[in-house]
Amino acid sequence: MTPTLEADPDCARAEATQRPEPRLHAERRSFESIEPATWDALAAQNPAATPFSAWAFHRAWWDGYGENAHDETIALVDRGRQLVAIAPLMHRHVVEPDDAETATHLRHGETPALTPVAPSAKAVYFGASYHADYATLLGAPADLPAAADALAVAFAAADPRDLDPAHPEPWDAIDLRRLRENAPAVEALAAAFGARELDCGWTLNLEREDVCPVVRIQPGVDFETCLGTLSRKERHEIRRKVRRAEAAGPVQLVESNDPPAELGAFIELHQKRWGEDGLFPETRGGEGSRRFVERLFELFPSPLGSVHLTFLEIGGRRVAAAIHFETADRLLFYNAGIDPEARALSPGVCLTERMLRRAVERGLTRLDFLRGNEPYKYDWGAVDEPIQRLLVRRTVKR
Repeated sequence: MTPTLEADPDCARAEATQRPEPRLHAERRSFESIEPATWDALAAQNPAATPFSAWAFHRAWWDGYGENAHDETIALVDRGRQLVAIAPLMHRHVVEPDDAETATHLRHGETPALTPVAPSAKAVYFGASYHADYATLLGAPADLPAAADALAVAFAAADPRDLDPAHPEPWDAIDLRRLRENAPAVEALAAAFGARELDCGWTLNLEREDVCPVVRIQPGVDFETCLGTLSRKERHEIRRKVRRAEAAGPVQLVESNDPPAELGAFIELHQKRWGEDGLFPETRGGEGSRRFVERLFELFPSPLGSVHLTFLEIGGRRVAAAIHFETADRLLFYNAGIDPEARALSPGVCLTERMLRRAVERGLTRLDFLRGNEPYKYDWGAVDEPIQRLLVRRTVKR
């Protein structure tokens, strides 16, 4: 086991003598105990929140993957114990299990090099980490500095049982990933934990975790105008491949009216494309993924967005499928499956072309490819929007 350092008494002493009484206080409340409407109302106050912050997404995640994590949700309350913000947290030993039985594979792009955390460490993550592409604190921007400060005070407490009575061993790392760059929570968390770094014997790193390539759509443009922003070469290639597919029959993006009943068709296409590296292998991890996606469609829509299952048909044949989220201004392309036997018809290009059309026709201003810098995303003019990781590690006692 990795050795850890119990909270330094100097840390608690600094809290008591050097800093003013905090406006908010942290208290442990289970995810189960917070009403969905309350959760979503706080999430909706944060402009950086997305469908990944919705109660429905977290509920689906706990239902699918909860056996591999421990709930550590923290409520940030005022002096009257009124809920002001939520830190949706969990702890586990790795952000995603890597054993063959429980591992799942959501993203397949290049893996960025990050500061490592030992697999034996007790690490605190945002809830639904790995399967969420964005994460944040839930609450109004004006309240986030006080919320982050209360959170840092709680993690500096001398007795870790105050936060997690069922797992009283001290935390080794607070590993907050999927933070959108320049979002209100990033500055608040960095300031709160950074202010205690020396007193508490912590090391803080703020690093780029990954990128989300995003196509920016000018408001009010039609699809051809949007396509016209690409290079001549890219426009030509896209149009050539779509015309070739259209020569084989009508190319249609068809939205499912009954996603739970048609998930099997999506899973089949996904596994055809990815095989053992897919999200749905015949393992416990794959079973968890099936449950997770089923629950997404059962629980959404949410005030933070909706989830959709679509199929790309060419000549009446389903050759690709996608799961995506939609918000008031953004289409978030979450997952897909493609029939490799249809590769001559360029189903991936046709699927993305129809998705972009959908975004334009609905008046959305972003097509978000989410995490990963796979080259095909840039063929559509996507621009990187960085996501960050805030890592706090205890100083190791020698």
